[in-house]
Amino acid sequence: MKKKESILKVATFMFAHKGFADTSGQELARLTGVAEGTIFYHFKTKEGLLLAILEKTRDEIVDQFERFFENRPFKSGLEMTEEVISFYLYLAGLMEDKFLLLHRHFLYQFSESNPEFRGNLEDIYNCLVDIFEKAIVTGLEDGSISQEILPRKSALILFTMADGLVRFKNYNLYDAGALFNELMRACRRMLQA
Repeated sequence: MKKKESILKVATFMFAHKGFADTSGQELARLTGVAEGTIFYHFKTKEGLLLAILEKTRDEIVDQFERFFENRPFKSGLEMTEEVISFYLYLAGLMEDKFLLLHRHFLYQFSESNPEFRGNLEDIYNCLVDIFEKAIVTGLEDGSISQEILPRKSALILFTMADGLVRFKNYNLYDAGALFNELMRACRRMLQA
């Protein structure tokens, strides 16, 4: 693994589990086996490193969903929506540290005063909600989803429900897997109303 990739991986884990303020450049250097100057050579600042992690996270999410959709036929838009929700939950487990990082409060505090952080977070969440919305629109077009459904608002609600389960899992508050079937039933009821 190249030094830059190693720094990104270790920093993602540390920022997700320990927080941004409590992770020092010295600690990152020690854990990655590089000089602290090497970290700042690649990323300039600790904030720059965090922004690089967010950009990489967005790219990985998009790439994973593109592969998910590749050559995958769906019987209906409703089925597509259900599969998108399922894949989102799977992806959150696959990319656990990155999703835990996305749930850390300090990111949202940074985004209040830093347009780059805000833009990166908006890009990540918009790309996810766009995927949910695409599935709903497909269901509206094929008649498997009620015509009364508003695609964007419904996509936001479905995403929020799925992401809530991810938060439960990430913070060990509740066995999110135990709620999966009920989540899917609730989504079906909402979309077919």
